[in-house]
Amino acid sequence: MNKFIIIFFLSFTCFGQQKESQVKKEINNTLDSWHKAAANANFDDYFGLMTNDAVFIGTDAKENWQNKAFRTYAKPHFDKGKAWSFLAVERNIYINKANDFAWFDELLDTQMGICRGSGVLKKIKNDWKITHYVLSIAIPNEKVPEVIALKKSDDELLIENMKQ
Repeated sequence: MNKFIIIFFLSFTCFGQQKESQVKKEINNTLDSWHKAAANANFDDYFGLMTNDAVFIGTDAKENWQNKAFRTYAKPHFDKGKAWSFLAVERNIYINKANDFAWFDELLDTQMGICRGSGVLKKIKNDWKITHYVLSIAIPNEKVPEVIALKKSDDELLIENMKQ
């Protein structure tokens, strides 16, 4: 009887690991396809991998794009046949127990150098969709004082405007 319980437990554990591995593969495919759609300037595929209420946070402090506004901003870039090209060089994925909600972080090779992306996906029907994405430029710690000095006046102006 004890052997049966141990075998059952090990089988269940292995199945759970296989399920998580499959879910992570699906999420990786979604994110890689999303980045590829941008690199290929495929507007419909790119936005088709996002939820209708998705949010894209860009590198500029003023870039908090709700889906409709982000589409409007992005359309001319895609229409030119050249949007942006992000290639994930590292990615971590975390999944809830129900396997219908995930969050991730990734390091990206981009035209801006190394960037970090992070976000949230949810499973809608049988497809993973990006519902929130944050893009930031990775700055080495020793360069932060230079960057702070470079953007100080812009930051002060933006903060003052936001306070009003």
